[in-house]
Amino acid sequence: MAMTPRRTTVAAALLAAALSFAGSVAWAQAPDWKKVRIGVEGAYPPFSEVGTDGKLKGFDIDIALALCAEMKAECTLVQQEWDGMIPALQARKFDAIIASMAITEERKKSVAFTDKYYNTPAWLVGKAGTSPDQSPAAWKGKKIGVQRTTTHDRYVTQTYKDSEIVRYAKQDEVFLDLAAGRIDAALCDSVAADLGFLKKPAGKGFAPIGAPIDDPAIFGVGSGIALRKTDAALLQKFNAAIAAIRANGSYKKIQDKYFTFDVYGR
Repeated sequence: MAMTPRRTTVAAALLAAALSFAGSVAWAQAPDWKKVRIGVEGAYPPFSEVGTDGKLKGFDIDIALALCAEMKAECTLVQQEWDGMIPALQARKFDAIIASMAITEERKKSVAFTDKYYNTPAWLVGKAGTSPDQSPAAWKGKKIGVQRTTTHDRYVTQTYKDSEIVRYAKQDEVFLDLAAGRIDAALCDSVAADLGFLKKPAGKGFAPIGAPIDDPAIFGVGSGIALRKTDAALLQKFNAAIAAIRANGSYKKIQDKYFTFDVYGR
């Protein structure tokens, strides 16, 4: 049966609306990424914090701004509490997370990650002049302090089975007992050790023992930028920008502002 003129008009209107909606969806799914919203924490110094002037600062913040400049994108930093980072990303509160987020297999189930932009290893810290031997046999019967339920706790538990593992609720408590001589060494993140202990008066006479410890099976493969899995074009832009700032010296300039060692890692 042929359509009446009214039905034809209605059908055409519906088709036009559908095409318009499809076009809008396609545009939303494929932006040019000249404007990017970045989720940051602002509570994890020296990577991200709020200064006395109320402005965000830190290694993550500087890296984010350098990447945006390289991509020639106008970026807006959106402060977000850590626990809500991935849900806020999925809810499109922002487009990427630059917040020292470790690249783990569990997180990969929910988000996509760029290449790493830093990877700080663990350090075994003890009295300066201690033998660099990190073998389990060398530490048999000795006390190693660690913050409980961390990847560092997991590492010492699996590695130093004949040592006495002393677990603490906070990293500061580990350092207090190390300085007081109640434990022989501490295993923790190298940045936490460097800035939270070794560069403070309590850390005088202490030093990293042996080489940095970097076991990808336990500690992951570094910190990357998290994005929605649908935003492959933005991921490619960030990866290219990471490579560019590494090559042109911008990365090292930012790194040297905060650290006395290479945080990019292997």
